[in-house]
Amino acid sequence: MLELRPGCECCDCDLPPETDQAMICSFECTFCQSCATQKLKGLCPNCGGDLVRRPVRPARYLAEAPPSSQRFLNPQGVRQPKR
Repeated sequence: MLELRPGCECCDCDLPPETDQAMICSFECTFCQSCATQKLKGLCPNCGGDLVRRPVRPARYLAEAPPSSQRFLNPQGVRQPKR
């Protein structure tokens, strides 16, 4: 199940579970659409994978499968993806 991280790792803007502006890689590194397309050119700076639109979790499932509250922020560098 996707973590649905709460913010962009690059600019720290909020990315709530219902947004269509969140982009992720296969390791779930999460970025806003603006950073993903303009700054990162569609590639994850952490793993080099493609950034694609994160699916929206329907609101009826948020209580039983809540989004993550852990924020990652590293605008100056890259971090190792969780394995």
